[in-house]
Amino acid sequence: MKDAFKRLPVTLPGFAVFTFALVTLVRSLAARNAHEIVLSLAAVLLLAALWLTGKWALRRLATLEPVWNIPVPVSAASTEQWLVTCPAENIPRFFRLHFRVRGRFFPQGSSEGCPVFAEASMAAQGAARLDLAFPLGGFFQGSTSCRLRDMFGFFSFPCGTERERTLNIRSAPCQAIPLRIDAQSGAEDRRNKNANDEERYYMREYAPGDRFRDINWKSSERINTLITRISPDNQEKITRIEIHFRNYGPGLSGKKRGAKAGMADLWLLDRAKARLAWFLRKAKEEKSSYVFHVRSAGTSWDLDADEDIQAFLEELCAIPFFPPQNESSVLPQTEGELYIFSTACDTALPAFLLTQQGRPYSLFLAQNTPGGKNTADKKPDVENLYLRDFFSGTFAPLPRWFPQGRRQLLNVSGGRMMVDYAETRL
Repeated sequence: MKDAFKRLPVTLPGFAVFTFALVTLVRSLAARNAHEIVLSLAAVLLLAALWLTGKWALRRLATLEPVWNIPVPVSAASTEQWLVTCPAENIPRFFRLHFRVRGRFFPQGSSEGCPVFAEASMAAQGAARLDLAFPLGGFFQGSTSCRLRDMFGFFSFPCGTERERTLNIRSAPCQAIPLRIDAQSGAEDRRNKNANDEERYYMREYAPGDRFRDINWKSSERINTLITRISPDNQEKITRIEIHFRNYGPGLSGKKRGAKAGMADLWLLDRAKARLAWFLRKAKEEKSSYVFHVRSAGTSWDLDADEDIQAFLEELCAIPFFPPQNESSVLPQTEGELYIFSTACDTALPAFLLTQQGRPYSLFLAQNTPGGKNTADKKPDVENLYLRDFFSGTFAPLPRWFPQGRRQLLNVSGGRMMVDYAETRL
């Protein structure tokens, strides 16, 4: 039933005009009013001509395949436009192609999504540009489609192929801050060393230019390939960096994770993710041999190459809030500095920091600005999310996201702490 309604070619204005013209025509015929008969009959004939022209054009546009150029990866608050191109032939006069994006946007992986609708008409150059700026990170599930519409807006014929889309929306970049990394976990061999195969671990296949005295003839004879000994000091070294992303906050267990979170809470989670993404990129720029072990609620990742980091950032977009839990027995007590990313919604954070006493750590915290008149004269830098951005004609936010709840603040100390202040405003 829903699909049939979407395939209807007549729009609400077209249906209203047709009904009014038809009723007027019947009444004018009964009253023998020549003036009304001519006007109502002309309106009916115009609608019939538009409908026949559109149906005739659909036969030639049945195989239309628009090319959607989506700027991937998609980032929140981006000014990049979605460009749609397709051949502009066989478009009848008084008609134009329109391209639609519709679906639901789930901010920060919340289980409750808001409707999204964007539409743009094809210009004379055979291209259309859609302004689709997501206010914050998350993921989008919907479809892209094409319709043939008349210039009066009476008919909208579905044409071409409709495609399902699932896009991760990355958080907008955060402000840069001074960063000092103390990687104290020690150097490790990049390749895992097998105690039962130590001999081959320090060897590689012979290459022109290697010294003959370094050839291991015994191993070479066994595998029928020349093997050269190499010094363990020549092995590339790496340093592991332990990261704990605490995405704990208002949420229900099971399939309803993140359902209780308001927009102010989701904005704090968005800023924590943005800071984590910035940290990974910045640290990798400083030293390419860094390997990151990232742990969050319920899962963990080992990130080595740039491709691993990019794949993790895509997955990070859809990670929601999880209900708080006791992790003191889950997190291993390893040597080296621990880098913690959290929000003021993480009520279990103070207790977790107590379990890390005696271990160096750096805390990156996203929270609201302190209120009251006794705040310092120098106001901190604040990243604002304006709720009115949802009403740009693209998003229809849920009403319960708007009430401003209590200020999310945490009083924690110890270690190095860097705070990102974030606020939601109308």
